[in-house]
Amino acid sequence: MDDALFFTDQHLQVRNTVRDFARAEIAPIARQHDAECRFPWPTVKRMADLGMLGVPWPEELGGSGMDYLSYIITVHELAKVDASHSITVSAHTTLGTSPIMDFGTEEQKRRFVPLLAGGKVLGGFGLTEPGAGSDAGGTATTAVDKGDHYVLNGSKIFITHAGVGEIFVCTVRTTPGHSNKGITSFIVTKETTDMAEAAAVGMGHEPSLPWTRGVSAGKKEDKMGWRASDTRELHFEEAVVPKENVLGEVGKGFVQFLKTLDSGRIGVAALSLGLAEGAYEEAVKYTSQRKQFGRYVAGFQGVHFALADMATEI
Repeated sequence: MDDALFFTDQHLQVRNTVRDFARAEIAPIARQHDAECRFPWPTVKRMADLGMLGVPWPEELGGSGMDYLSYIITVHELAKVDASHSITVSAHTTLGTSPIMDFGTEEQKRRFVPLLAGGKVLGGFGLTEPGAGSDAGGTATTAVDKGDHYVLNGSKIFITHAGVGEIFVCTVRTTPGHSNKGITSFIVTKETTDMAEAAAVGMGHEPSLPWTRGVSAGKKEDKMGWRASDTRELHFEEAVVPKENVLGEVGKGFVQFLKTLDSGRIGVAALSLGLAEGAYEEAVKYTSQRKQFGRYVAGFQGVHFALADMATEI
């Protein structure tokens, strides 16, 4: 296939940069971090320094100013080496940042996006609940209007970056019942659970953020696969969220997260393809090594038999 049919010189440069980084810096540490279920802060910091946490966002908002295909290439190349690093970029970018870019006010974008796109802090998306997964319209977490703020109560499950992240877009029911029109999106903040690690690498925590009182992370999930990715519950207990943190119009959260998930599927496809290609490349490498070993053994046996024949004749 001729790359020029689909990729510009910039796309090829992005691919080569991410590929070289993944193989040189992620590959040597991926297995250990997965085995220890440990978030890879040092290499995530390196990804932030290389602009991988803000690939498709404008430079004036702290991003790399590239196109969407460059972002998909980044996710794809990272996944060839390690799923956890790839989902960190994907969840942070598509789920944590894109809703603010797509539905936020100019003030919200100026306040939150530079921290996310520049890799200062990590972001996430609070949608899934015990009774609202595939049927996300079953959202039960509530928000009660208190005049100049809302009070949120409930919890989200299986949230990527719920522990390590600090900025989240969450869907909450503002109108009682089960109507899709009663769901609204909010921007909430909480301090990272890995304060010492964040301080050590110089990213992951922004002291100037106004913290949302009553938002906390649960216990880290021990998953099968991509165990270096941070996944936890996100709890809201009398959480006070100012009205300026409502994302878009009240009651439009259902439509917003459908659009967010639609765009996220492209990143998931790129990640899945990268995983498959990486597994294939490793399988080819393994079989090649086995063949070489087989030829070595066969050659050794040939020498052994020849020497045995010579000994018999002597």
